[in-house]
Amino acid sequence: MEQQIKEYLLSLADKKTAAQTKKFFKTAKGEYSYGDKFLGIKMEKLRETAKRFSVVEPEVAEKLLQSEFHEIRMFSLILLTNLYKRGDKTTKDKIFDIYLKNTSYINNWDLVDVSAHHIVGTHLFEKDTTVLHKLSKSENMWERRISIVSTLYFIKNNRFGETLSISEILIEDEEDLIHKATGWMLREVGKMDIQAERKFLLKHYNKMPRTMLRYAIERLDENERQGFLKGKF
Repeated sequence: MEQQIKEYLLSLADKKTAAQTKKFFKTAKGEYSYGDKFLGIKMEKLRETAKRFSVVEPEVAEKLLQSEFHEIRMFSLILLTNLYKRGDKTTKDKIFDIYLKNTSYINNWDLVDVSAHHIVGTHLFEKDTTVLHKLSKSENMWERRISIVSTLYFIKNNRFGETLSISEILIEDEEDLIHKATGWMLREVGKMDIQAERKFLLKHYNKMPRTMLRYAIERLDENERQGFLKGKF
């Protein structure tokens, strides 16, 4: 099945789209996606293909996750997410373990964002969340992004403690892609409970990275946004 899926995905490759995608994902030397390889398969087609090959074992998806091609890794994460959603406890445990064992292949923001909250966040919601705090302090930028994006599942279920505590850790982060993800999650908290977001912002806004702050305050009214940006609170 693994080889059949690979061959099918390779048949969908488009050089023109691949060239455009390569530029979009910052693959020049020194940039965050340096060295990544792209086939040029659009997300819609990957999701369609995941439905076509919906009956696979998690181990097959794991092997696909270790591909050199970005879109095949993305396809694997879509598969794993779908398998997790309809799986029994044993399957869910297996997929969670596969995910954490293979974070070195979940190495771009889109790969994290399409999967972390569906698998890691969902799995840990009623369990010990120590692993999220461990990931938030990882030397691997993508593991740190996994830690905060995973909490989107918590937010959607009106639980904000993990998001806010991990955000406090990531305020000191040096990576812009972590600032964006953290600001995004704080904004999501505000959608559910604006007072919880305001309390966090009032405590931390004067030391938050500018990008993180801008993302977090996007939904506030203009006067309040300017107040935070100009340090008037």
